[in-house]
Parts: sequence; C-alpha cells; structure tokens
Amino acid sequence: MSKLNDKFLDVLKHEGVVSIMSWGVEPHLVNTWNSYLVVTEDERILIPAYGFRKTEKNIVVNKKVKISLGSKDVMGYNEYQGTGFIIDGTAAYIESGEEFDMMKSKFTWLTRVLEITVDNAKQML
Repeated sequence: MSKLNDKFLDVLKHEGVVSIMSWGVEPHLVNTWNSYLVVTEDERILIPAYGFRKTEKNIVVNKKVKISLGSKDVMGYNEYQGTGFIIDGTAAYIESGEEFDMMKSKFTWLTRVLEITVDNAKQML
C-alpha cells in the first residue's frame, strides 16, 4: 500500500517550504523547497544536500527524522484551500552511486543526498 498518495505528490508540484527535523546530538531544524524533493519508485524521498551538517551529525546518533511540507495551492480536506503533510522516516546520506548521480544532474550544487525512507505520511489539513 502506498504511503505517499496522489495528494502528497500534487503538493510537490507546487512550491512551498519543507522543514526537516532531526534530533540526536541536539534538536535541529533545516529547510528546503518542495521542488527539490524527488520521490523514488519505492517511495523514498531524495533531497539534495549542500549544508545540512547538523542534520548529518544527528542522524549518526538517531536516524529518525520528521518532515513537514505543504502548499496553499492544493485543496485539503473538505474542499478547504491548502494542505500539508507530516512525514516520519529514517534518514541516511548518499554520497555516490546511480541515485547520487541522478540528483547531481538536477542539482549541480549538492554535495550529498539526504535519503528519507518513509515510515508514515499523514495529511494534516
């Protein structure tokens, strides 16, 4: 069963802020953009990383992360304008290989790829 539904994929077609929360060494929050997220066929989320150094230090200690994202341009529940999602997942960094190369061709500035394996995706609005 799909964890990332069509509504989630629709949100990614519209620009918005993505917040990534990690905790391990210390709680940390970092942001990126909806348009930077790439969803793989097996529903992992790939995110280009240039900075994200505190996030990387945290996931060495605790691989769990939370992601929050949304768009005011996508209809939510009960035909209300705007929707968002909270994602619970497990993080890892990719520094080489086919997926790294694919992401590097899209985002030439990245130094690593943050890979999120989705445990749960919940629509909030």
